Amino acid sequence: MNVNLSPKPINFKFGEYINKGFELLKKDFGGVFVGFLVCLIMTIIPLFGVLAVGNYYKYLRKLSKNQPASAGEIFDFKDFMPYLILQLIIIGGMMVLYIPMIFIMILGGAASYGSDEPSVMGPLLMFPYMFLMFAAILYFALKGFYIPALISFKGITDIKTAWNISKVMTKGNLINIFLFSFVIGILSQLGILACGIGLFLTLPFMYAANYFAFEDAIQQIEYDEITEIGIKEKY
Repeated sequence: MNVNLSPKPINFKFGEYINKGFELLKKDFGGVFVGFLVCLIMTIIPLFGVLAVGNYYKYLRKLSKNQPASAGEIFDFKDFMPYLILQLIIIGGMMVLYIPMIFIMILGGAASYGSDEPSVMGPLLMFPYMFLMFAAILYFALKGFYIPALISFKGITDIKTAWNISKVMTKGNLINIFLFSFVIGILSQLGILACGIGLFLTLPFMYAANYFAFEDAIQQIEYDEITEIGIKEKY
C-alpha cells in the first residue's frame, strides 16, 4: 500500500492527546516506563539525545498498537544522521543567538570602563534582546513541532523538507501547541512533589501525550493513493 503525505494545517485535539497519554500509561505502565529508562540512558551519550527520544516515540507507537515491542529498539541508529543534523542545527542556532549577547556584554563593560558607576547600557540592551531571543526560540520550536514525527514515523531524512512540512502542519495552531506543551510540561513535573523520584513516574506521560499528538497529525496528512484512485473511479 503506497501511502503519501498531503501536508495541511492539523486539527489539533488538545484534550484527546492528554487523555490518550494517561490511558496508555494505565494500560501498559511497565512498558512505557522501561522504554523511558532506556531512552534516558541513551540520552547520556553525547549527540544521541534527540535520536533516543525519536526512537522512544517509535517504541510508544508499537505499544499503543499492541504490537510486539522491545525497549532495546530504542538503541536503533537507523535515523542517526537526520537527528544528528537536526541537533547540530539547533546547537548552531543557539550559538548564533548568543553572539549578540556577548557583544552587548562587551559594550556594557566598555561603557562603564573608567567609571565608578556601572553602566546601564548593558541591561537596557540585554532585556529586549533576551525577549527577542526567547520569542525566536519559541517560534522555531513550535513551527518545528512535528519534525520528530516526520523523521521517526515517515522516514523523512531531509531536515529542510521536514521543516517545510511541519510549518504547514502547525499553521494556525501555534497557540494550541504552546498551551499543550505547557500543560503536559506542568503535569510531567508533578513528580517533584514525591521528593523528585516521582519524576520518573510522571515524565513518561509527557512523551506519551506527545506521541499521540504526533500520531494523529501524521494520520491527518496521510492519503492512500489506491483508495483515492478507487474513489475517483467510483464517481
